[in-house]
Amino acid sequence: MTANFLLGNKVKAALVSLALSTGLLSANSFAVEAETSEVQKPSFETYVEQLKAEALEKGFTQDLLDSSFANVTFHKRAVKADRNQPEKVETLDTYLPKRVPDWKVNRAREMFQTHRELLSQIGDKYRVQPRFIVALWGLETNFGRIMGNYNVISALSTLAYEGRREAFFKKQLWAALTILEQGHIGIDKMKGSWAGAMGQNQFMPTSFVSYAVDGDGDGKKDIWGNHADVFASMANYLSKEGWSDELTWGRQVKLPENFDHSLAIPKNTGSRKNWLKAWAESEKSLAEWQQLGVRRSDGTNLPKVNIKAALVFPDDENGRVYLAYDNYKSLMHWNLSYYFVSSVGHLSDRIKFPPLKVAKEK
Repeated sequence: MTANFLLGNKVKAALVSLALSTGLLSANSFAVEAETSEVQKPSFETYVEQLKAEALEKGFTQDLLDSSFANVTFHKRAVKADRNQPEKVETLDTYLPKRVPDWKVNRAREMFQTHRELLSQIGDKYRVQPRFIVALWGLETNFGRIMGNYNVISALSTLAYEGRREAFFKKQLWAALTILEQGHIGIDKMKGSWAGAMGQNQFMPTSFVSYAVDGDGDGKKDIWGNHADVFASMANYLSKEGWSDELTWGRQVKLPENFDHSLAIPKNTGSRKNWLKAWAESEKSLAEWQQLGVRRSDGTNLPKVNIKAALVFPDDENGRVYLAYDNYKSLMHWNLSYYFVSSVGHLSDRIKFPPLKVAKEK
């Protein structure tokens, strides 16, 4: 960078500052000038051609790319949704009644009974209690009723083009093409959310590649319309992330006065890696938590079982407090959100059906 260039920039900045102060140049006009001075972004159509060329280099066939991108469109609503996700204004006490209302509990119980035999088989195979599968199903898509109607290739191409998380959405796009290449679903039926989450369990394409399974042996992994595939894929996800059917998810507890709140996992850890590190630092046996004065929510002693748990504040020390078991970690891998995990746990607890050939929960 030359001295003349630096000097020129300083002079330009001084002139702009003078113009703004004297009213000769508005802030808006300067913003427009700054924007137009940047390198022009290619059109969406040009960007899609670049994506196709990159996909071709990765080994995808021209026929697959032509059919997959034949009707690709720019989804302005997807960009708006990605940029304007709502800030958290709830507390867990206001969130749970909305996410786990009585009608959803009743519906979950009905769905549990309707699919009881299939859920029992899958629960036995993957060692995941069926009530958690039903709870996830209900909270993700209202038992398959709300899966999103975006063309997944279009949604992912749009968000990659938008650029805020280009690398992430390109990775999802390559995974989506792999799913089409393997013939699990046709492009016309590959629908999902604005972010590309797909099917009745809302798997992102990379999650599909890692966890989706063929639950009924028909050669396809259809998480859009095949209950065997939907339930088995959910159970396989949890199983691969360390689920144990000998444990529940956690329990609400009470703390004694003057409790050392630093023993809990910090609310905002910034990443899953940091959260897991904080979990390891917080984890203690139930006997140790009992000795520290932690009690069940009704004030009685904690169970006398040899398991460990970490302390979690979904809001802060003035809100609800939970002892979280290892299964809590599996649910946090699914969605790194205390509120989401709490809603799954509470819905699963309210289903209240007897275990289906799985070990008794503690």
